[in-house]
Amino acid sequence: MMAEQKFDTNPYRPIQSTGAYRRLMTAYYFMVKHPSWFGKKVAWITSGGPVEPLYAMGALPFYPENYGAMCGASRMSASLCEAAEHKGYSHDLCSYALTDLGSYLTGKGPIGRLPKPDFLVCGNNICGTVIKWYEIQARAFHVPLFFLDTPFIHDEIHEHTLRYIQGQMKDYISFLERELKRPFSERRFEEVSARSFETISLWKEILDLSRHHPAPIAAFDAFIHMAPIVTLRGTRWAVHYYKKLKKELEERIKTKTGAFAREEIRLIWDNIPIWYDIRNLSRLLASHGAVLVADTYTSAWVLDDLDLTKPLEGLARAYAVIHLNQGLNYKIKKMVNLTERYGAHGFIMHSNRSCKPYSLGQYDMRREVTRLTGRPGLIIEADHTDSRSYAPQQVEKQILMFLEIIKGKD
Repeated sequence: MMAEQKFDTNPYRPIQSTGAYRRLMTAYYFMVKHPSWFGKKVAWITSGGPVEPLYAMGALPFYPENYGAMCGASRMSASLCEAAEHKGYSHDLCSYALTDLGSYLTGKGPIGRLPKPDFLVCGNNICGTVIKWYEIQARAFHVPLFFLDTPFIHDEIHEHTLRYIQGQMKDYISFLERELKRPFSERRFEEVSARSFETISLWKEILDLSRHHPAPIAAFDAFIHMAPIVTLRGTRWAVHYYKKLKKELEERIKTKTGAFAREEIRLIWDNIPIWYDIRNLSRLLASHGAVLVADTYTSAWVLDDLDLTKPLEGLARAYAVIHLNQGLNYKIKKMVNLTERYGAHGFIMHSNRSCKPYSLGQYDMRREVTRLTGRPGLIIEADHTDSRSYAPQQVEKQILMFLEIIKGKD
């Protein structure tokens, strides 16, 4: 693994709200680790799954993928993946899945043994791996599993597809009523959906602030501060936190304070972060005046089609059209839009060994986005949590050469 380097030519300006963020996430994981203390049941759910019905029913969601990111950032994933592989699981599986399985088998991880789920909720709008992954864990824990099926959107969502997913959502609610032994409250669901919409709106506004020059928050910061939009969407906690973060960033804009002291090159990131090397990559880029100002990953939780007038139907549409459940043309348009809206000089694409749905078609994407924007793109190879599939020195050389190309163009 790349040894941490000291780059003093472009100091990073820490976000003061990070302290509140850490307290918030500590409280969340404390509740999930001790649900009985709060009279709650825990549901494991995929990152693209509808969380609003869970909060409306008083259940606590737990995200194995988000926990996998924590393990990656803590540089614990490689050993956990090896533990799963030792039990016969293939190295070719997603490292989030392997990390989760390894943590279950060993009881190790940033917060120790994972909380036992009362039931699992699996949505295939992010990938197909989660189906077998959650089936395995449902058998291991001897708990029920609900599978929410969302057909892939190749071009646009059709009415019959939307009706089908709405039916799936109704089945989901019936499942929750059975497991939690209480009726579903429409009033409570509308309240949670309203807070979810407010959280999503705040998150979108926060990401949009980086259209300013200099950007008050870098994508590397957004990768960390996105945790509440994933785990706490629909809660007052998330709303309060993002209001605080937004206020701080707006103050930065007034004083023209950027995430880094120097911003000369603006870049877009595609795919999941390389969690175990975020700090080094950020320092490397910053030392050459380059800042990641936007990305396709954190913006994936901006559910643009969420309709509050009919929450259930709105959620069905919103969760069907998320980033990973759409075709290549949608992803190209999104990259072009980000590149132009944020005034980027180029873009970096992470060819992620673990996430095939996210990485499929990236070479075609790079060619087409460059053709449409005139901005160069770089593809680097890694894995989002498994550092064994990463050659840091090679990636560093690629990035330095790429930055020289951008400087030469400008």
